[in-house]
Amino acid sequence: MKSTDFRETAADLAADAAFLQMAENLGLSALLDGRSPFTLREAAAAADLPEDGAGAFLRALVSAGLLEQSEEQSETGGRFVPCADMADRRYQAGYLSWSLNANRPYIDHAAEIVREPAAAVGYPRDGRQVAVSSRWIGSAGFYPDVIARITERKPRRVVDLGAGAGALLIRLLTELPDSTGVALDLSAGACEEAERAAERAGVRDRLEVAHRSIESLVDDATPVRDADVVHAGFVMHDVVSKPEVLDRLLRTVRSSLAPGGCFVVTDAVPFTPGARERGFSALFSYLHASSMDVKLPSEQQWRDGFARAGFSEVTCTPLRMPGSRAFVAVG
Repeated sequence: MKSTDFRETAADLAADAAFLQMAENLGLSALLDGRSPFTLREAAAAADLPEDGAGAFLRALVSAGLLEQSEEQSETGGRFVPCADMADRRYQAGYLSWSLNANRPYIDHAAEIVREPAAAVGYPRDGRQVAVSSRWIGSAGFYPDVIARITERKPRRVVDLGAGAGALLIRLLTELPDSTGVALDLSAGACEEAERAAERAGVRDRLEVAHRSIESLVDDATPVRDADVVHAGFVMHDVVSKPEVLDRLLRTVRSSLAPGGCFVVTDAVPFTPGARERGFSALFSYLHASSMDVKLPSEQQWRDGFARAGFSEVTCTPLRMPGSRAFVAVG
């Protein structure tokens, strides 16, 4: 690839990320991610905006290639159709959003944190930004593989630890109409977003949202009791610095599972060396170690932890997101 090609690609990615972040903040993501055409009036209503302002924004998305506008004219001004590659463009933009938006406090205060790592606690991340950017990456980076592994088991009760905005669990409940789920997350903003998303998807009556930490399960395992599948996406490493808590948590999940149940952990291993993974893996690993006081466990350390907790079988599969792995531990 020529250097000029790379610069053009980077420019397009930056534009996509900015436009999609604005659309998210305006409440338009559901329309952009849907397959159905929509009108200016519908977009303005969804975003609670005046039609002239909404129209200017939609026309900018058309110019950027994120939307197409039909030539059909009507009293509502024609219809807008999301681009065919919207899902892939949102996935790619997710890396930029996670790196520069979700981790903005760590970037802005890099000097203070390098000089005094403990200072990082004074620069908290925005939980909603973390949840949204993680959902964008997860849409193609790890959700498809994890969803396939879970749906093939046909679970009646699914629990997602660190559910964020609830995207994975909502997708599961959509594909498993007889199932119920529990979305557990420490961020109040993420829990509120999960409730709104479940309402939009029509699964709110089958989704319970629990605003609490995963560590709290050690003392009260009610949310995971009798679950056929428990999933934890990029949250288990948050307790790695407390080995005794991690071991107790793994044992709690194993003993709470329904017969034949399993624990699916989607997480990252540190500083993976391969050409495909090394760049983002290095950033992910460094930010966690330097600013979050989290040293990501290696694959072997994960396997050892599951073994200590008494799981009978563990498999590990690389996922599309650089450095990410899916561990399936059978109770």
